[in-house]
Amino acid sequence: MGKKKGTSKADAADDVLQTLEDFTSKENWDKFFTLRGKDDSFEWYAEWPQLRDSLLPLLRDSLPSSSCSGSLQILVPGCGNSRLSEHLYDAGFRDVTNVDFSKVVISDMLRRNIRSRPEMRWRVMDITKLQLADESFDTVLDKGALDALMEPEVGTKLGTQYLSEAKRVLKPGGKFICLTLAESHVLALLFSSFRFGWKMTVHSISQKRSSLKTFMVVAEKDNSIVLHEITSSFDLLSLGRNNTQGSGMCEALENLKLGVKGDLAELTGGRRVKFTLGSDFSYRAVLLDAQNQTEPFVYHCGVFLVPKTRAHEWLFCSEEGQWQVVESSRAARLIMVFLDSSHNGVSMEDIQNSLSPMVTQLAPRNDDEAARIPYMMASDGIKKRSTVHEVTSSLTGEVVVEDVVYESSPSNPGGLSPSADLAFRRLVFKRTEYLIQSEALLVEDGEIVDQSQSDKTKNASQSKRKGNKKRNQESSGPVMRVSHDYLASSYHAGIISGFTLVSSYLKKAESSGKMVKTVIIGLGAGLLPMFLHGCLPFFEIEAVELDPVMLSVGKDYFGFTQNDRLKVHIADGIKYIRDITNSESSSEETLDAVSKTESTSTNNAEGGPCPDILIIDVDSADSSSGLTCPASEFIEESFLLSVKRALPQHGLFVVNLVSRSQSVKDMVVSRMKKVFDHLFSLQLEEEDDVNVVLFGLCSESVIGESDIPESAVILEGLLKCQRLETKQSIIDATNKLKCWK
Repeated sequence: MGKKKGTSKADAADDVLQTLEDFTSKENWDKFFTLRGKDDSFEWYAEWPQLRDSLLPLLRDSLPSSSCSGSLQILVPGCGNSRLSEHLYDAGFRDVTNVDFSKVVISDMLRRNIRSRPEMRWRVMDITKLQLADESFDTVLDKGALDALMEPEVGTKLGTQYLSEAKRVLKPGGKFICLTLAESHVLALLFSSFRFGWKMTVHSISQKRSSLKTFMVVAEKDNSIVLHEITSSFDLLSLGRNNTQGSGMCEALENLKLGVKGDLAELTGGRRVKFTLGSDFSYRAVLLDAQNQTEPFVYHCGVFLVPKTRAHEWLFCSEEGQWQVVESSRAARLIMVFLDSSHNGVSMEDIQNSLSPMVTQLAPRNDDEAARIPYMMASDGIKKRSTVHEVTSSLTGEVVVEDVVYESSPSNPGGLSPSADLAFRRLVFKRTEYLIQSEALLVEDGEIVDQSQSDKTKNASQSKRKGNKKRNQESSGPVMRVSHDYLASSYHAGIISGFTLVSSYLKKAESSGKMVKTVIIGLGAGLLPMFLHGCLPFFEIEAVELDPVMLSVGKDYFGFTQNDRLKVHIADGIKYIRDITNSESSSEETLDAVSKTESTSTNNAEGGPCPDILIIDVDSADSSSGLTCPASEFIEESFLLSVKRALPQHGLFVVNLVSRSQSVKDMVVSRMKKVFDHLFSLQLEEEDDVNVVLFGLCSESVIGESDIPESAVILEGLLKCQRLETKQSIIDATNKLKCWK
């Protein structure tokens, strides 16, 4: 098996090569080998005359001194119709097992060799799921199999599975020999997978007919905790840096900073090395030597464990994010270890005991021999947690409702006992487990904050009591309910503070008895819509939610209710906004046809669908790109243009942006500045550079930063909050509004 970048034996093969559009497809390979025929072998690269002098001595060196060539057990995965196995057999290596997932090629090769090479075995098998015993082979000889599995569109999943199987079937001291074109993404996986506990050597195979070089990477299974140097049988400078292969190999080896340059015993600022720790019980790891640090290091070396549920997050999977973790750890060298499903059910003590001897080998030289190596892991700061409800949605995945008490509670809301632990109800999506989707304060069902609101609270309590009692009836304590007049999430206060930018319009609407239509894309637990419904009585709110499970969760566990001023649409948010845009376009065309002189500049005609305020508050199902909120579709320029067309001149567009990547945030800001006439932002906390709320305005005439205090006073008068500290937190947030454009 191999890559189509290789040189063919004959021009006639070119047409056949075009049948292989996907190197991981069994059907494509069956078609290829059927067209090829059983007697027409094809060498993708590195034919026997070029391989022989490097390969045969390597195989013979693997034999015990008293053994003959025939006793060496060799596995050839992804054998295809190459003659490599036949040449090995003829050279005296009789115990060769060939596997390929193409039944066509295995049948052809068996017929071709059954009489002349009767001891050689041919088996139909998926090389990512080998049905072979552990430690059963002395050598695994890969000629292009890894290259073929590493299609860029597929990623590293198949390659990782295959290498794991190759390691498993090798005996201690056995060799994995990989013949590869050394593309950068292949080398990245290959070197990191065999970096720790394996002796690695790289050879260059000369080829007379092709400008492409073939490299032979040899990894010997050592089963030790020693970090060996990577050696090469050639001068790296001889590869040259003017061609892709040469520069790729040099860069891959130099990035390791091991065996090429650098000494692990010494700290080298900015060094970053990826590798695999261990063999049977393995860990994917990254070693990072801190860059320039303004404060003294607390630890000479530390270990940071990343659970599987967080490994996909930008903070841990990107280089930029990893350096942020290093800086926070205060360690001169940080070894970031990624846990996976193989570690499920294993205690942290066992994991630390397993890692300890390997980590010791990786620690830099230190005069204090007794210095400890701390193990760190992200903490959620929870003092007490109880699961209230779990449900699995076909759209959102696993959803959890939980009640928590924090180790360090936030400032005590007015009206509550200062001695009591504050309890909060949270909505968590397992796909982004450490991002809290919604959070609400729990209060006793009879709590009255403001006597003037007594009747309203009593009625609300009665309507919610059924659901709340159902959830608390097993508890001997007081019946608790979600408080809809308290903002547990600071970004909700940030969103509402941005209404300052249109407070003059809001004041006019309230004074004239006009309803302000607000659309929120993303319901969550329904806390933001419920708060707006209570504190801004002239708002007409529509929430758009794709997943009907969220509506049920909001109703049953967060006291969410609908009425004539608060409605939920189960719909796609993108389509919902574009339908508004299309509807307005059609309305304008109709009006224009009726009267050329009739103005249509105010899109939000009475009873029309156009919102005055549009809020995007949805998470991303895939945060690996560095964007946690919103989903990437909501910040595409085409959608932003639809939003601007849907909003009236006085309209306000709000985006809750969550990202640890400055480049991602810069990209979103750039797009919004391009579309909207004015752009404001609000960073929630000075030390929090993750969550930013962006506000886009459509009008060319808008308030400046100097006008915000006066406009905030208008907003303060409009807010009918029961808790004074909640209102104050919203007004305080207006001081952080910053004008971008």
